[in-house]
Amino acid sequence: MHLIKKNIPTVVKILLILGFGYFFWLMLKITLEYIPLDTNVSFLMIKQTEVEQRPEYLYFFYTHVYTSIFVLLAGFLAILRKDFRLKNFHRNAGKIYILLILLFAAPSGIYMGIFANGGFLSKISFVILGSLWWFSTFKAFQLARQRKFKEHKQWMWRSFALTISAITLRMWKVIIVYLFHPNPMDVYQIIAWLGWIPNILLIEYLITKKHI
Repeated sequence: MHLIKKNIPTVVKILLILGFGYFFWLMLKITLEYIPLDTNVSFLMIKQTEVEQRPEYLYFFYTHVYTSIFVLLAGFLAILRKDFRLKNFHRNAGKIYILLILLFAAPSGIYMGIFANGGFLSKISFVILGSLWWFSTFKAFQLARQRKFKEHKQWMWRSFALTISAITLRMWKVIIVYLFHPNPMDVYQIIAWLGWIPNILLIEYLITKKHI
């Protein structure tokens, strides 16, 4: 019995790694849809107003899409806190994660949030999400430089909880559409909030209970 309890955390870690690998592959497939550049593919097909009337929109969109996939991978590798026999691997993965979010992924995400589908409620949610994403990542960076590594780790978890909203948002969308068949714009308003709020609440709970 003691051996079983001892091995449970290992099993959970393996399942989490496999789960992340699966969803990362799905996100990668979505990203690859936009290579080569094509404005009549997937999400952009319902954003033709922005594409046609705002020349800068595509720059922000492609910046967000192309950097976010690397953010997702770098963040997961940094969270694992393993160097994989490579010197300073954890630190370098963390640097890539933080740099891409602060300079590219979060600012472009905030801009896109201003033009999100689903009306005012969706726009507010995505702008808040992008702002919290940038702030939590900056706070993690700041604490690392101050060598306050416990607090740094907690803020990195907060940041990563917001990072994986790209995954959880799509999961909730599938569940809600399958169960309730709501109007598409209603779906956007719901998943805009549901995609990230449960994530951050879970992390706050784990931090409060000193599991992180």
